[in-house]
Amino acid sequence: MRVTDLIHKKREGEALTHEELQFLIRGYTAGEIPDYQMSAFTMATYFRGMTDQETAWLTEEMMHSGDVVDLSRFGNRSVDKHSTGGVGDKTSLIVAPIVASLGGKMAKMSGRGLGHTGGTVDKLESIPGFQTTLSAEAFMRQVDEVGVAIIGQSGNLTPADKKLYALRDVTDTVDSIPLIASSIMSKKLAAGAKSIVLDVKVGSGAFLKTEAQARQLAEKMVSIGTSCGRNVTALLTNMDLPLGYYVGNALEVIEAVEVLKGRGCPDLKAVCVELASHLVKHCQGMPLDDARAHVLHQIESGAAFETMKKWIAAQGGDARALEDYSLLPQASHKHRVLAPHGGYIAHMDTQKIGEASAVLGAGRTVKDAPIDHAAGIVLHKKTGEKVEAGEAIATLYTNQPETAGESERMLLGSIRWSDHEEAAQKLILGVVQA
Repeated sequence: MRVTDLIHKKREGEALTHEELQFLIRGYTAGEIPDYQMSAFTMATYFRGMTDQETAWLTEEMMHSGDVVDLSRFGNRSVDKHSTGGVGDKTSLIVAPIVASLGGKMAKMSGRGLGHTGGTVDKLESIPGFQTTLSAEAFMRQVDEVGVAIIGQSGNLTPADKKLYALRDVTDTVDSIPLIASSIMSKKLAAGAKSIVLDVKVGSGAFLKTEAQARQLAEKMVSIGTSCGRNVTALLTNMDLPLGYYVGNALEVIEAVEVLKGRGCPDLKAVCVELASHLVKHCQGMPLDDARAHVLHQIESGAAFETMKKWIAAQGGDARALEDYSLLPQASHKHRVLAPHGGYIAHMDTQKIGEASAVLGAGRTVKDAPIDHAAGIVLHKKTGEKVEAGEAIATLYTNQPETAGESERMLLGSIRWSDHEEAAQKLILGVVQA
Protein backbone atom coordinates (compact mmCIF):
# COMPACT_ATOMS: atom_id res chain seq x y z
CA MET A 1 0.00 0.00 0.00
CA ARG A 2 0.98 3.63 -0.49
CA VAL A 3 -0.03 6.30 2.01
CA THR A 4 -0.68 8.80 -0.80
CA ASP A 5 -3.28 6.44 -2.30
CA LEU A 6 -5.10 6.21 1.04
CA ILE A 7 -5.03 9.99 1.50
CA HIS A 8 -6.48 10.37 -2.01
CA LYS A 9 -9.14 7.74 -1.34
CA LYS A 10 -10.31 9.51 1.83
CA ARG A 11 -10.08 12.93 0.16
CA GLU A 12 -12.53 11.64 -2.45
CA GLY A 13 -14.94 10.52 0.28
CA GLU A 14 -14.40 6.78 -0.12
CA ALA A 15 -14.41 4.34 2.80
CA LEU A 16 -11.17 2.63 3.77
CA THR A 17 -10.89 -1.08 4.49
CA HIS A 18 -9.80 -2.58 7.81
CA GLU A 19 -6.46 -3.53 6.26
CA GLU A 20 -5.85 0.00 4.99
CA LEU A 21 -6.59 1.55 8.41
CA GLN A 22 -4.40 -1.08 10.04
CA PHE A 23 -1.56 -0.14 7.67
CA LEU A 24 -1.94 3.56 8.55
CA ILE A 25 -2.12 3.19 12.33
CA ARG A 26 0.62 0.57 12.66
CA GLY A 27 2.90 2.47 10.31
CA TYR A 28 2.36 5.79 12.06
CA THR A 29 2.84 4.31 15.54
CA ALA A 30 6.10 2.68 14.42
CA GLY A 31 7.38 5.95 12.94
CA GLU A 32 7.31 4.61 9.38
CA ILE A 33 4.66 7.13 8.24
CA PRO A 34 5.71 10.79 8.75
CA ASP A 35 3.61 13.44 10.49
CA TYR A 36 3.03 15.39 7.27
CA GLN A 37 1.31 12.44 5.58
CA MET A 38 -0.79 11.55 8.64
CA SER A 39 -1.81 15.20 9.06
CA ALA A 40 -3.03 15.19 5.44
CA PHE A 41 -5.05 12.07 6.21
CA THR A 42 -6.61 13.57 9.36
CA MET A 43 -7.55 16.72 7.44
CA ALA A 44 -9.19 14.62 4.72
CA THR A 45 -11.06 12.74 7.47
CA TYR A 46 -12.08 16.05 9.09
CA PHE A 47 -13.81 17.15 5.88
CA ARG A 48 -15.02 13.77 4.56
CA GLY A 49 -15.83 11.90 7.77
CA MET A 50 -15.89 8.14 8.30
CA THR A 51 -18.52 5.44 8.25
CA ASP A 52 -19.44 3.71 11.51
CA GLN A 53 -17.53 0.64 10.34
CA GLU A 54 -14.41 2.67 9.53
CA THR A 55 -14.56 4.36 12.94
CA ALA A 56 -14.91 0.99 14.69
CA TRP A 57 -11.90 -0.42 12.81
CA LEU A 58 -9.85 2.71 13.54
CA THR A 59 -10.71 2.41 17.23
CA GLU A 60 -9.79 -1.27 17.29
CA GLU A 61 -6.39 -0.59 15.76
CA MET A 62 -5.65 2.25 18.18
CA MET A 63 -6.79 0.13 21.13
CA HIS A 64 -4.39 -2.68 20.17
CA SER A 65 -1.45 -0.35 19.43
CA GLY A 66 -0.20 -0.87 23.01
CA ASP A 67 -1.07 -2.67 26.24
CA VAL A 68 -4.62 -3.80 27.01
CA VAL A 69 -5.73 -4.19 30.64
CA ASP A 70 -7.29 -7.56 31.50
CA LEU A 71 -10.22 -7.14 33.90
CA SER A 72 -11.87 -10.45 33.00
CA ARG A 73 -11.48 -11.70 36.60
CA PHE A 74 -14.24 -9.23 37.59
CA GLY A 75 -16.66 -10.26 34.84
CA ASN A 76 -19.63 -7.91 34.39
CA ARG A 77 -18.73 -6.07 37.59
CA SER A 78 -15.85 -4.21 35.92
CA VAL A 79 -17.03 -0.66 35.16
CA ASP A 80 -15.64 2.61 33.87
CA LYS A 81 -16.91 6.15 33.40
CA HIS A 82 -15.70 8.86 31.06
CA SER A 83 -16.57 12.55 30.93
CA THR A 84 -15.84 14.69 27.89
CA GLY A 85 -14.83 17.45 30.33
CA GLY A 86 -16.43 20.49 31.87
CA VAL A 87 -16.31 23.05 34.67
CA GLY A 88 -16.84 21.86 38.23
CA ASP A 89 -17.03 18.26 37.03
CA LYS A 90 -16.12 16.19 40.10
CA THR A 91 -18.52 13.35 39.27
CA SER A 92 -15.88 10.59 39.29
CA LEU A 93 -15.09 11.33 42.94
CA ILE A 94 -18.74 10.70 43.78
CA VAL A 95 -19.77 7.99 41.32
CA ALA A 96 -16.77 5.68 41.90
CA PRO A 97 -17.35 5.02 45.64
CA ILE A 98 -21.13 4.71 45.14
CA VAL A 99 -20.72 2.00 42.50
CA ALA A 100 -17.92 0.28 44.45
CA SER A 101 -20.15 0.13 47.54
CA LEU A 102 -22.68 -1.79 45.41
CA GLY A 103 -20.21 -4.41 44.16
CA GLY A 104 -18.84 -2.67 41.09
CA LYS A 105 -15.11 -2.79 40.32
CA MET A 106 -13.81 0.49 38.92
CA ALA A 107 -10.21 0.34 37.70
CA LYS A 108 -9.93 3.81 36.21
CA MET A 109 -7.18 5.81 34.56
CA SER A 110 -7.84 9.55 34.46
CA GLY A 111 -6.14 12.62 33.08
CA ARG A 112 -5.08 16.02 34.32
CA GLY A 113 -6.87 19.25 33.57
CA LEU A 114 -5.88 21.56 30.72
CA GLY A 115 -7.30 25.02 30.05
CA HIS A 116 -10.70 25.67 31.65
CA THR A 117 -11.54 22.03 32.42
CA GLY A 118 -10.46 20.27 35.60
CA GLY A 119 -8.81 16.86 35.80
CA THR A 120 -9.75 14.08 38.23
CA VAL A 121 -6.09 13.35 38.98
CA ASP A 122 -5.50 17.00 39.99
CA LYS A 123 -8.46 16.91 42.37
CA LEU A 124 -7.29 13.69 44.02
CA GLU A 125 -3.74 15.03 44.41
CA SER A 126 -5.09 17.87 46.53
CA ILE A 127 -5.72 15.26 49.26
CA PRO A 128 -2.48 15.05 51.30
CA GLY A 129 -0.51 11.88 50.56
CA PHE A 130 -2.77 10.57 47.77
CA GLN A 131 -0.78 8.53 45.23
CA THR A 132 -1.89 8.67 41.60
CA THR A 133 0.80 6.22 40.49
CA LEU A 134 0.51 2.54 41.49
CA SER A 135 2.23 -0.61 40.28
CA ALA A 136 0.04 -2.89 38.17
CA GLU A 137 -0.11 -5.40 41.05
CA ALA A 138 -1.08 -2.80 43.66
CA PHE A 139 -3.65 -1.29 41.29
CA MET A 140 -5.44 -4.59 40.70
CA ARG A 141 -5.21 -5.61 44.35
CA GLN A 142 -6.87 -2.38 45.44
CA VAL A 143 -9.68 -2.78 42.90
CA ASP A 144 -10.24 -6.30 44.20
CA GLU A 145 -10.25 -5.32 47.88
CA VAL A 146 -11.77 -1.82 47.89
CA GLY A 147 -13.70 -1.79 44.61
CA VAL A 148 -12.08 1.33 43.18
CA ALA A 149 -8.67 2.69 42.19
CA ILE A 150 -8.10 5.82 40.10
CA ILE A 151 -4.62 6.56 38.79
CA GLY A 152 -3.03 8.82 36.20
CA GLN A 153 -2.68 7.64 32.62
CA SER A 154 0.59 5.80 32.30
CA GLY A 155 2.43 2.98 30.59
CA ASN A 156 2.00 1.90 27.00
CA LEU A 157 -1.78 2.33 26.75
CA THR A 158 -2.93 3.39 23.24
CA PRO A 159 0.35 4.94 22.01
CA ALA A 160 -1.29 5.47 18.61
CA ASP A 161 -3.85 7.77 20.19
CA LYS A 162 -1.16 9.75 22.04
CA LYS A 163 0.69 10.40 18.76
CA LEU A 164 -2.43 11.06 16.73
CA TYR A 165 -4.00 13.40 19.30
CA ALA A 166 -0.81 15.48 19.54
CA LEU A 167 -0.83 15.78 15.75
CA ARG A 168 -4.53 16.74 15.61
CA ASP A 169 -3.97 19.35 18.31
CA VAL A 170 -1.51 21.29 16.14
CA THR A 171 -3.29 20.79 12.80
CA ASP A 172 -6.76 22.01 13.90
CA THR A 173 -8.40 18.62 13.36
CA VAL A 174 -9.41 17.92 16.97
CA ASP A 175 -13.14 18.50 16.50
CA SER A 176 -13.82 15.64 14.08
CA ILE A 177 -16.54 13.32 15.42
CA PRO A 178 -15.00 10.03 14.18
CA LEU A 179 -11.53 11.04 15.42
CA ILE A 180 -12.89 12.13 18.82
CA ALA A 181 -14.94 8.93 19.15
CA SER A 182 -12.05 6.64 18.26
CA SER A 183 -9.70 8.54 20.59
CA ILE A 184 -12.01 8.25 23.62
CA MET A 185 -13.19 4.71 22.98
CA SER A 186 -9.75 3.28 22.19
CA LYS A 187 -8.63 4.33 25.69
CA LYS A 188 -11.81 3.10 27.38
CA LEU A 189 -11.69 -0.27 25.60
CA ALA A 190 -7.96 -0.73 26.30
CA ALA A 191 -8.69 -0.04 29.99
CA GLY A 192 -10.66 -3.29 30.01
CA ALA A 193 -14.04 -2.52 31.63
CA LYS A 194 -17.07 -4.56 30.58
CA SER A 195 -19.55 -1.73 31.24
CA ILE A 196 -18.92 1.93 30.39
CA VAL A 197 -21.01 5.03 31.02
CA LEU A 198 -20.11 8.13 29.03
CA ASP A 199 -20.93 11.59 30.36
CA VAL A 200 -21.10 13.72 27.21
CA LYS A 201 -21.14 17.38 28.22
CA VAL A 202 -23.12 19.93 26.18
CA GLY A 203 -23.05 23.72 26.37
CA SER A 204 -20.88 26.78 26.94
CA GLY A 205 -18.50 25.05 29.37
CA ALA A 206 -18.06 21.95 27.21
CA PHE A 207 -16.08 21.05 24.13
CA LEU A 208 -19.35 20.32 22.32
CA LYS A 209 -21.59 23.40 22.23
CA THR A 210 -24.80 21.93 20.75
CA GLU A 211 -26.98 18.98 21.65
CA ALA A 212 -26.92 17.77 18.03
CA GLN A 213 -23.09 17.52 18.08
CA ALA A 214 -23.14 15.74 21.43
CA ARG A 215 -25.77 13.23 20.33
CA GLN A 216 -23.83 12.44 17.15
CA LEU A 217 -20.68 11.76 19.18
CA ALA A 218 -22.59 9.74 21.79
CA GLU A 219 -24.22 7.55 19.16
CA LYS A 220 -20.86 6.92 17.49
CA MET A 221 -19.18 5.93 20.79
CA VAL A 222 -22.03 3.69 21.89
CA SER A 223 -21.96 1.96 18.50
CA ILE A 224 -18.20 1.36 18.77
CA GLY A 225 -18.40 -0.02 22.31
CA THR A 226 -21.35 -2.26 21.52
CA SER A 227 -19.61 -3.70 18.44
CA CYS A 228 -16.67 -4.58 20.73
CA GLY A 229 -18.92 -6.51 23.14
CA ARG A 230 -19.18 -3.88 25.89
CA ASN A 231 -22.24 -2.49 27.65
CA VAL A 232 -22.19 1.23 26.85
CA THR A 233 -24.60 4.04 27.76
CA ALA A 234 -24.08 7.75 27.11
CA LEU A 235 -25.78 10.54 29.02
CA LEU A 236 -25.96 14.01 27.49
CA THR A 237 -25.57 16.39 30.44
CA ASN A 238 -25.93 20.16 30.62
CA MET A 239 -22.71 22.17 30.87
CA ASP A 240 -24.42 25.53 30.28
CA LEU A 241 -24.10 25.99 34.03
CA PRO A 242 -21.29 24.87 36.34
CA LEU A 243 -21.82 21.45 37.90
CA GLY A 244 -22.23 22.26 41.58
CA TYR A 245 -21.11 25.48 43.24
CA TYR A 246 -17.38 24.75 43.71
CA VAL A 247 -14.74 25.13 40.97
CA GLY A 248 -11.11 24.26 41.78
CA ASN A 249 -9.33 21.14 42.96
CA ALA A 250 -9.45 21.02 46.79
CA LEU A 251 -12.75 22.91 46.72
CA GLU A 252 -14.29 20.26 44.47
CA VAL A 253 -13.11 17.49 46.78
CA ILE A 254 -15.07 19.20 49.57
CA GLU A 255 -18.21 19.42 47.44
CA ALA A 256 -17.92 15.77 46.38
CA VAL A 257 -17.59 14.69 50.00
CA GLU A 258 -20.63 16.78 50.95
CA VAL A 259 -22.74 14.94 48.35
CA LEU A 260 -21.59 11.57 49.71
CA LYS A 261 -22.53 12.76 53.21
CA GLY A 262 -26.10 13.27 51.97
CA ARG A 263 -25.77 17.03 51.65
CA GLY A 264 -24.29 19.18 48.91
CA CYS A 265 -25.58 20.64 45.68
CA PRO A 266 -28.86 19.12 44.36
CA ASP A 267 -27.93 19.37 40.65
CA LEU A 268 -24.54 17.74 41.19
CA LYS A 269 -26.14 14.97 43.21
CA ALA A 270 -28.84 14.41 40.56
CA VAL A 271 -26.31 13.98 37.73
CA CYS A 272 -24.14 11.63 39.81
CA VAL A 273 -27.12 9.51 40.81
CA GLU A 274 -28.03 9.00 37.14
CA LEU A 275 -24.46 8.15 36.10
CA ALA A 276 -24.05 5.71 38.99
CA SER A 277 -27.48 4.14 38.41
CA HIS A 278 -26.67 3.28 34.80
CA LEU A 279 -23.37 1.69 35.87
CA VAL A 280 -25.09 -0.35 38.60
CA LYS A 281 -27.77 -1.38 36.13
CA HIS A 282 -25.11 -2.78 33.82
CA CYS A 283 -22.84 -4.46 36.36
CA GLN A 284 -25.60 -5.94 38.53
CA GLY A 285 -28.08 -6.68 35.74
CA MET A 286 -31.01 -4.93 37.41
CA PRO A 287 -33.70 -2.51 36.15
CA LEU A 288 -32.70 1.16 36.18
CA ASP A 289 -35.32 2.13 38.78
CA ASP A 290 -34.01 -0.53 41.18
CA ALA A 291 -30.43 0.58 40.57
CA ARG A 292 -31.40 4.18 41.31
CA ALA A 293 -33.05 3.17 44.60
CA HIS A 294 -29.89 1.30 45.65
CA VAL A 295 -27.70 4.28 44.72
CA LEU A 296 -29.80 6.68 46.80
CA HIS A 297 -29.73 4.28 49.75
CA GLN A 298 -25.91 4.08 49.63
CA ILE A 299 -25.71 7.86 49.84
CA GLU A 300 -28.34 8.28 52.56
CA SER A 301 -26.98 5.44 54.71
CA GLY A 302 -23.39 6.71 54.52
CA ALA A 303 -22.16 3.47 52.93
CA ALA A 304 -20.82 5.26 49.84
CA PHE A 305 -18.90 7.76 52.00
CA GLU A 306 -17.36 4.93 54.02
CA THR A 307 -16.18 3.37 50.75
CA MET A 308 -14.65 6.70 49.73
CA LYS A 309 -12.67 6.85 52.99
CA LYS A 310 -11.36 3.30 52.43
CA TRP A 311 -10.41 4.17 48.85
CA ILE A 312 -8.54 7.36 49.75
CA ALA A 313 -6.67 5.64 52.61
CA ALA A 314 -5.76 2.66 50.39
CA GLN A 315 -4.03 5.03 47.93
CA GLY A 316 -2.03 6.74 50.66
CA GLY A 317 -4.33 9.72 51.14
CA ASP A 318 -5.09 11.24 54.54
CA ALA A 319 -8.73 10.22 54.94
CA ARG A 320 -9.05 12.60 57.91
CA ALA A 321 -9.20 15.42 55.35
CA LEU A 322 -12.62 14.13 54.28
CA GLU A 323 -13.91 15.01 57.74
CA ASP A 324 -11.63 17.96 58.58
CA TYR A 325 -11.39 20.16 55.49
CA SER A 326 -8.68 22.31 57.11
CA LEU A 327 -6.27 19.46 56.28
CA LEU A 328 -6.77 20.19 52.56
CA PRO A 329 -4.72 22.94 50.85
CA GLN A 330 -5.85 26.39 52.02
CA ALA A 331 -5.80 29.67 50.08
CA SER A 332 -4.21 32.67 51.76
CA HIS A 333 -6.49 35.18 50.07
CA LYS A 334 -10.30 35.24 49.74
CA HIS A 335 -12.10 37.85 47.69
CA ARG A 336 -15.87 38.32 47.56
CA VAL A 337 -17.48 39.23 44.23
CA LEU A 338 -20.54 41.46 44.74
CA ALA A 339 -23.48 41.81 42.37
CA PRO A 340 -23.30 45.14 40.49
CA HIS A 341 -27.09 45.32 40.47
CA GLY A 342 -30.17 43.30 41.34
CA GLY A 343 -32.03 40.87 39.11
CA TYR A 344 -32.01 37.24 38.00
CA ILE A 345 -29.04 35.33 36.60
CA ALA A 346 -30.40 34.24 33.22
CA HIS A 347 -27.24 32.54 31.93
CA MET A 348 -23.62 31.90 32.91
CA ASP A 349 -20.92 31.29 30.29
CA THR A 350 -19.43 28.30 32.05
CA GLN A 351 -16.20 28.29 30.07
CA LYS A 352 -15.46 31.84 31.25
CA ILE A 353 -16.04 30.75 34.85
CA GLY A 354 -13.56 27.92 34.36
CA GLU A 355 -11.07 30.39 32.86
CA ALA A 356 -11.63 32.77 35.80
CA SER A 357 -10.74 29.91 38.15
CA ALA A 358 -7.65 29.06 36.11
CA VAL A 359 -6.43 32.68 36.39
CA LEU A 360 -6.43 32.25 40.19
CA GLY A 361 -4.03 29.30 39.82
CA ALA A 362 -6.51 26.40 39.65
CA GLY A 363 -5.80 25.52 36.01
CA ARG A 364 -2.96 25.19 33.53
CA THR A 365 -2.35 26.25 29.95
CA VAL A 366 0.58 23.87 29.37
CA LYS A 367 0.36 20.13 29.99
CA ASP A 368 1.78 19.00 33.37
CA ALA A 369 2.45 22.59 34.54
CA PRO A 370 2.10 23.02 38.33
CA ILE A 371 -1.24 24.19 39.70
CA ASP A 372 -2.44 25.62 43.01
CA HIS A 373 -4.71 22.99 44.54
CA ALA A 374 -6.20 25.55 46.96
CA ALA A 375 -7.26 28.03 44.25
CA GLY A 376 -10.73 28.27 42.80
CA ILE A 377 -14.18 29.78 43.03
CA VAL A 378 -17.17 29.10 45.25
CA LEU A 379 -20.37 30.34 43.65
CA HIS A 380 -23.09 31.58 45.98
CA LYS A 381 -25.58 32.17 43.18
CA LYS A 382 -26.13 30.32 39.89
CA THR A 383 -28.32 30.39 36.81
CA GLY A 384 -32.00 30.99 37.61
CA GLU A 385 -31.42 32.52 41.05
CA LYS A 386 -32.45 36.00 42.20
CA VAL A 387 -29.72 38.37 43.37
CA GLU A 388 -29.90 41.65 45.26
CA ALA A 389 -27.56 44.56 44.42
CA GLY A 390 -24.38 44.30 46.49
CA GLU A 391 -25.04 40.66 47.45
CA ALA A 392 -22.08 38.26 47.26
CA ILE A 393 -22.41 36.05 44.20
CA ALA A 394 -19.05 34.28 44.57
CA THR A 395 -15.87 34.02 46.63
CA LEU A 396 -12.48 33.75 44.92
CA TYR A 397 -9.74 31.65 46.58
CA THR A 398 -6.10 32.19 45.63
CA ASN A 399 -2.53 32.41 46.85
CA GLN A 400 -1.89 35.08 44.20
CA PRO A 401 -4.02 38.05 45.32
CA GLU A 402 -2.94 40.09 42.31
CA THR A 403 -5.04 37.77 40.10
CA ALA A 404 -8.32 38.43 41.91
CA GLY A 405 -9.23 41.56 39.92
CA GLU A 406 -8.85 39.85 36.54
CA SER A 407 -10.74 36.79 37.77
CA GLU A 408 -13.60 38.97 39.07
CA ARG A 409 -13.84 40.78 35.74
CA MET A 410 -14.05 37.47 33.88
CA LEU A 411 -16.61 36.06 36.30
CA LEU A 412 -18.91 39.08 36.05
CA GLY A 413 -18.48 39.04 32.27
CA SER A 414 -19.79 35.48 32.19
CA ILE A 415 -23.21 36.47 33.50
CA ARG A 416 -26.26 37.53 31.48
CA TRP A 417 -28.81 39.25 33.66
CA SER A 418 -32.59 39.38 33.41
CA ASP A 419 -35.31 41.30 35.24
CA HIS A 420 -37.53 38.22 35.45
CA GLU A 421 -37.21 34.57 36.43
CA GLU A 422 -36.62 32.17 33.54
CA ALA A 423 -37.48 28.48 33.22
CA ALA A 424 -35.12 26.05 34.96
CA GLN A 425 -32.69 24.21 32.70
CA LYS A 426 -32.70 20.43 32.33
CA LEU A 427 -29.68 18.62 33.75
CA ILE A 428 -29.95 15.43 31.66
CA LEU A 429 -30.64 16.27 28.03
CA GLY A 430 -30.83 12.72 26.74
CA VAL A 431 -29.69 9.11 27.03
CA VAL A 432 -28.11 7.11 24.21
CA GLN A 433 -27.81 3.33 24.44
CA ALA A 434 -27.65 0.35 22.14
